[in-house]
Amino acid sequence: MHATSPAPPSAAPSTPPTRPAVTELRLSAFRSHRGAAFRLAPVTLFAGASGTGKSSALQAYEALALLGAGATLGSAFPDPVGCVPARAEADAEGRRGFRIGCTVDGPAGPVRLDLAVQAEPELRVVGERLTGGDGRTLLTTALRDPGRGTVQAEWHTAGSVPVTRAPLPGDRLGTALLPLRVAGKTEGQRHVLAAAEQVVVALRSVFPCDPQPQRMRAPVAVGEGRLRRGCDNLAEVLHRTRTGCPRRHARLAAVARAGCAGPVRDLDVEELADGTVRAVLGRGAEGRMPVGRLGEGELRYLALALVLLTGPGVLAMDPVAEVPPAMQTLTVLADGFDRGLDRRQIRELAGLAAQICADGHIRLVGTVGEAGARAARGRAGVTVVDLNP
Repeated sequence: MHATSPAPPSAAPSTPPTRPAVTELRLSAFRSHRGAAFRLAPVTLFAGASGTGKSSALQAYEALALLGAGATLGSAFPDPVGCVPARAEADAEGRRGFRIGCTVDGPAGPVRLDLAVQAEPELRVVGERLTGGDGRTLLTTALRDPGRGTVQAEWHTAGSVPVTRAPLPGDRLGTALLPLRVAGKTEGQRHVLAAAEQVVVALRSVFPCDPQPQRMRAPVAVGEGRLRRGCDNLAEVLHRTRTGCPRRHARLAAVARAGCAGPVRDLDVEELADGTVRAVLGRGAEGRMPVGRLGEGELRYLALALVLLTGPGVLAMDPVAEVPPAMQTLTVLADGFDRGLDRRQIRELAGLAAQICADGHIRLVGTVGEAGARAARGRAGVTVVDLNP
């Protein structure tokens, strides 16, 4: 089993960030990780050989995102037993589980969320803690009666009654339920609400991305024009953005020119007789070539560039409607960021990510192999976390 070392604490910012973002991921006991804590920069790439836990880190992040959006434990952890650290022994009652958490920075300061989950004999929350930047415990839950489907929760009130106690469902994240349970009448309640909402906004603002080149080659029907996780409707999104976002489209064409083989004059979309559309590369004197003829690495390269350049309004994700876009930070999760890409393409994409993420509206957390790490390391604005022992 590979163990990682906790990241060193970083200096606190002089002023709290205005847009909530996950700045630390903790894998206290999850799959191959024990006692691990990773600081997350605007562009963070987990690197290492196969089996070092790169994908596990992104799986934990995505699970927290699902829970923050109100999903059940079963939806967030389809294989909960597989999340239990190897060789973890069961207690006297046959219970085994795992622990993960994160820190979210934002207007409420750094807020910690820590979650303990029982995987066997039954999937359920056994403990959750929400902690404010001042160290005050804002929410804590505990499994008091295994025969019930609830956990006992206590949250900070700071009124005539300093703590409010109530049962919460044992298959959901209590922090995500607090905005529906806390009235916000006292200063303490407002403190709890601000912290819980900051965590929920950051966790919900996530787009997991895994381009599937084999599904990106055929023409597609024109619909709402929101890019799906597998990027199979890339042509449809280009059909929408080439007129709606001409500056970004021109930048995407420049990225294609830098990372695709052969001459690339422009990136366009053809409308076919059956009503479908397909993306094409303008080859200058060589004419136009359907994007579907590109290699798998080139298609993944274009899809990832499109994700970084289009932003949340064009991605198929559930927006946090009650929060203005200017107050949100989108985090793109890209497992296998370098899959199928050559060194030049990795460097171009890493550089693009650093430029796009510098303004704070988009963050990227991805995984790369050892060759990808060598290509990305040294790019300004890119943090590579090496998981090799």
